[in-house]
Amino acid sequence: MPTIESFTIYEVDIPLRMTFSHSAARRDASGSVFLKCVTETGQEGFGKSLPRPYVTGESRPHVVQTLSSHILPRLIGMGFGSFDEVRSFLHACDGKALREWLDPDIPQAAAWSAVDLALLDTFGRVFGRPVFPMVPDILDHVRFSGVIPTGRIAFGVLLAMAFCMAGLRHVKVKVGSADDERILRTIRLILGKEVEIRVDANMAWTLDQALFFMPRLASICVRSFEQQLAPDALDGMAELVHRLGLDVVADESITDRESLKYLMDKKACTSVNIRISKCGGLIAAYNRCQDALQAGLGIQIGCQVGESSLLASAQMALLAQVHHVKYVEGCYGRLLLRQDVAFPSLRFGYAGRPPIPPSGPGLGVTIDEERLLRFCTHAEQVR
Repeated sequence: MPTIESFTIYEVDIPLRMTFSHSAARRDASGSVFLKCVTETGQEGFGKSLPRPYVTGESRPHVVQTLSSHILPRLIGMGFGSFDEVRSFLHACDGKALREWLDPDIPQAAAWSAVDLALLDTFGRVFGRPVFPMVPDILDHVRFSGVIPTGRIAFGVLLAMAFCMAGLRHVKVKVGSADDERILRTIRLILGKEVEIRVDANMAWTLDQALFFMPRLASICVRSFEQQLAPDALDGMAELVHRLGLDVVADESITDRESLKYLMDKKACTSVNIRISKCGGLIAAYNRCQDALQAGLGIQIGCQVGESSLLASAQMALLAQVHHVKYVEGCYGRLLLRQDVAFPSLRFGYAGRPPIPPSGPGLGVTIDEERLLRFCTHAEQVR
């Protein structure tokens, strides 16, 4: 039975081609954690996460500490007799370490995302299995969105023009500045009536601001409104759903099964944004999609700024398994990153069409370790 011999944690900062801002953060590098898993037979695989304190409550040092002190030592020497055993183990964990390893109330979704993907990639290669089977043409319905950061109207105009020329049919605009309405009206003029526009406040609004702005922006055909309020302001989000009858998308409010249950119990959203890194990995993200669909919620499958093609490949595997997805963000590749440490580099095409899914076992992409080390700021091994 193949067993785990060691892990290496890499803190990696890949520069972005532009500074990406919204109301909760400003970023010019990826802020990534990569996790390399090695079996006793020398097979290797990689996982990844992008810790964001305002999303999961985890800083990057917190993720490294959680992995090195609490989770990875428990996994050393663990073996799996088949790839189905790996998936069953991760399904039982559901985005968190086993309770006897780590208190489930301790933030850990980003840390477990790196573990989840590393195990799927490593043992997918060991057993010659892809993380999910990719049926030909299964992604034909998928169209990726463009995203416009907060604030600068001139930059927003340039991106809107670029998205228009690229044939994108879905665009999300980050809001939270004094010029939001003027920017959105200008972007609507550039994109025309056929492009679906949605907005993401990243927790920037109060309830009164949301009640004021949402109907005004809906009048210029803004289709959905993401995370207007603080993550725990569920009563306020429920009021928006009840009073306005508009699409209220929860993002920072959902990371795990419990947070999704709270949202559903409160009727505090009509859709959810599922991101692999914030939900505890691919298997847990799939579970959250199924939970949401069964509850009648709309699904947006998103990404975090700075994702390489390792996470893009995992996202495409997720998209191949989840039907009725409303919106998709991701697969920016070197449109946003100055370098991609994974090959092939996955980037959406004209009109937001998905790239060709990578073939091969595990996640199907290869990490260029020499390039990864170029952007690595810290590494430590657990064995």
